[in-house]
Amino acid sequence: MKVIKFGGTSVANPDSLSLVIDIINRSDEKQLVVVSALSGLTDLLSAMAKNASNSETNYKELLNIIEQRHKVLIDHFIPVTKQSEIISFLKAQINELEEILDSLFKLNELTSKSKSKILSFGEILSSNIIFKILKYNGNDIIFKDTREIIFKKTVNDREVVDDFLSKKKTISFLKKNKHKITLFPGFIASDVEGNTLTLGRGGSDLTASLLANYSDASQLEIWSDVSGMFTANPKLVSQATPIRKLSYQEAMELSHFGAKVLYPPTLQPLIKKGIPVNIKNTFDSNARGTRIDRKGSKKSDGQIVKGVSHIENVALVSLEGSGMIGIPGFSKRLFQTLSDKQINIIMITQASSEHSICIGVKLEDADLSKKLIDENFALEINLQKVEPAKIEKNMTNIAIVGDKMKEHQGISGKLFSSLGANNINIRAIAQGASERNISILIDKKNTQKALNTIHESFFEEQIKELNLFVTGVGNVGGKLLEQLFGQQDYLLKNLRLKIRVISISNSRKMILSENPINLETWKDSLENIGIKANREKFFNHIKKLNLRNSIFIDNTASEEIAEEYVSYLKNSIGVVTCNKIACASSFKNYNNLKKTARRFVTPFLFETNVGAALPIIDTLNNLIASGDKILEIQAILSGSLNYIFNNYKLDTTFKNIVQKAQKEGYTEPDPKIDLSGIDVARKILILGRESGFKLELDDITNNSFIPEEVLKSNNNDELYKSIDRNENHFRSILERAIKKNKRLKYVAELKNGKASVGLREIDENHSFYNLKGSDNIILFYTSRYKEQPLIVKGAGAGADVTAGGIFGDIIRIGKTQ
Repeated sequence: MKVIKFGGTSVANPDSLSLVIDIINRSDEKQLVVVSALSGLTDLLSAMAKNASNSETNYKELLNIIEQRHKVLIDHFIPVTKQSEIISFLKAQINELEEILDSLFKLNELTSKSKSKILSFGEILSSNIIFKILKYNGNDIIFKDTREIIFKKTVNDREVVDDFLSKKKTISFLKKNKHKITLFPGFIASDVEGNTLTLGRGGSDLTASLLANYSDASQLEIWSDVSGMFTANPKLVSQATPIRKLSYQEAMELSHFGAKVLYPPTLQPLIKKGIPVNIKNTFDSNARGTRIDRKGSKKSDGQIVKGVSHIENVALVSLEGSGMIGIPGFSKRLFQTLSDKQINIIMITQASSEHSICIGVKLEDADLSKKLIDENFALEINLQKVEPAKIEKNMTNIAIVGDKMKEHQGISGKLFSSLGANNINIRAIAQGASERNISILIDKKNTQKALNTIHESFFEEQIKELNLFVTGVGNVGGKLLEQLFGQQDYLLKNLRLKIRVISISNSRKMILSENPINLETWKDSLENIGIKANREKFFNHIKKLNLRNSIFIDNTASEEIAEEYVSYLKNSIGVVTCNKIACASSFKNYNNLKKTARRFVTPFLFETNVGAALPIIDTLNNLIASGDKILEIQAILSGSLNYIFNNYKLDTTFKNIVQKAQKEGYTEPDPKIDLSGIDVARKILILGRESGFKLELDDITNNSFIPEEVLKSNNNDELYKSIDRNENHFRSILERAIKKNKRLKYVAELKNGKASVGLREIDENHSFYNLKGSDNIILFYTSRYKEQPLIVKGAGAGADVTAGGIFGDIIRIGKTQ
């Protein structure tokens, strides 16, 4: 014999009920079938009772909805000529319900007895109608009202199941029952006086569990709309998967912490007799679901943490004071105070110093808890031995659960470090001696982020998800998105990185999405569905989503955007940028950005500020971190200027070469930034600061080769006209170098804490002489590399390589976060 329970979604409409009938008919075993009310009906009945007792007449309209929902089932499964008996029953029940609601309307009062009676109509209607449908289909079936066999009694002012009487009545009935299928309404019970009572939320599960215990069933099957208990709430964690096997204790812990597929009281009657539970999906009956028994999973399956569960809307109540230290009885008084008012404590933690006790309670109980505690400890508060109770609201209680956690080291460390890496603060921690459960309290706003972070750490084969928010999708940004799209499969397979672009923006339009943007069609999407670009809305969108491993990517040269970095970092949003303005702004701002990143444990990477994709800053940082000291830096740091002077010949004009460099994407949108030397000055400034020198941009000596007229041009048209007018100036510089058999290179230098940039004539013996195209080169002279410098050389300009450098910083975050 087995017991089968079907939830509200399983019996909600003709389609789902057809699946239920198939499941019942599929088994050859004797079955005790328990059904819930139609989905949503219990809540509807509860609202109607409340409205009626408040003299609101809208309950009348809802009666018709209830009647029609049940009639749809009757009409679908039973011919009109055979409906008279069940339709009469439905009408009679609706009339009785209306009479009760009318009395509440007149009395303006809702007693617990009246509410139980009203709520019982859900299961009474569904069970009787489903019984008639099954009987009409020819099943060997009998109906049994659970109010005749499941009883409750009052113990210490609380209603509990009268196990002795219920077992006696059930066994007596089952001995006489010879039918293959017995159908019961779940949720409802009675007392010895015949009053209708309910078993509370999840009561139909408990009905089935009690019947399984009393009948010594071979198993209990619970059919709902999910394929078992999941590793986390799938509505919040998209990567959550069904758990194949759990022990009773693991399932109890998960259900207590909010896994609503199963309610905690359901397991207690089953544990006594070792009856296994199978949680199955009515809408996918072939799915394996979750099996719960004494053994749980085998040691060989390797899964230590079985699930992550959570309870939202929790408050943390703290009682602390030096007067508590070493004094017995404080905890007892605290717990007794709350127990007397039937306030449930979700979580308890106490420091070993005994200076404080923290408890988690439901948010709706928080203010009453504080009032009761302050009243009970009024004397100690007046004597300043303890402080008034403190409340922190809007918290979430998260728990990781697993029987095998106690056998493995590092579980709590992994939990805490994964949250810390995403700047999620833990307000309280609790762990029992069994080590089956580690519970934490966090700010509610971080719930989804924390759940996904924890799930990723323990269940997703170490696949790390990075969420990108990209601003600037022109030359560099467009290439970056192209590279990300092309490498998706490789990153997932080889680096276990899942990179998602969630939002993009240019200067005109933006897409603020909650899901990954299709990188194959992003241009069309931005043009067709993009909204007007707004920096504040872009930032607020990222902040509101609060996704783990969020990274803001700046591919612009905007000073306005650079000023926003600190806000991103303070909100635990990493920053990757090729925009040099922030790190080349005032030293105070640069230093503040670095400190903010360290304080909030948030990545701030700007490798492409110098040398595009070349590992210049990374190499410099590694030298310093390993104890080396920078003595001197010599460098060609402008790919655009190197390209220009490598291609400027006597048979060309300076104007044509600059235009070509701009067209090829080597220069900034405003080439004057490159020609003026300010871009190179910013780069050597950044290297000087990363080397440990406190430098400002004004400290950089800029030996400009550009005439004042060119520097004062207001736009690119004016720029090129002024360059053309000054061709003789540029040609004289070139001719002078050629006569000396030297080449022109724009060089940056840092020595003894002083930096300079300028155009130099380089002879053929120098490392810079043969530097081709738009390449960069940097010579590090250090305490270790005094005679022969450490050289970094390669392509230092162009959209492709700059995008590659940004991509490299993103990957670096993925490998270290």
